Amino acid sequence: QDCFLMLRGIKTLHLRVERSCKNARKVAKYLASHPKVGKVYYPGLKSHPQHELAKKQMKDFGGMVSFDFEKGSFEMAQKVLANTELFTLAESLGGVESLIGHPASMTHASIPKKERLKVGLTDSLIRLSLGVEDADDLIADLEQAFRNV
Repeated sequence: QDCFLMLRGIKTLHLRVERSCKNARKVAKYLASHPKVGKVYYPGLKSHPQHELAKKQMKDFGGMVSFDFEKGSFEMAQKVLANTELFTLAESLGGVESLIGHPASMTHASIPKKERLKVGLTDSLIRLSLGVEDADDLIADLEQAFRNV
């Protein structure tokens, strides 16, 4: 059964990865232009410090995007997570559905704040794993969530 599912899924893997990368690029550009967003971490943006290296090493720039708010807080990030409707709150990555996560309260919650901040994991950092949904719908979902903070 597992082998059958893997063989069936591998046929469309390239399409799912392409769509995820395309969605990440579009969402990253939206976030980079949003007045509430301070930093966007996505190697496909020219503003990313490793953009040139990523261009050499990657065919595309992946389906992951992280961002910080200009004047963010732990509570602000939590409100965004609570107000998205299309994104699924999860620690997993790379599926067909778009996921949203908050490292400070999820994957890195056990790390002392001082240590997290040293490596750039702020209280308002949000991580997105973009799936295959319509990018405009995902952007609209983020926009409506941002209105509530």
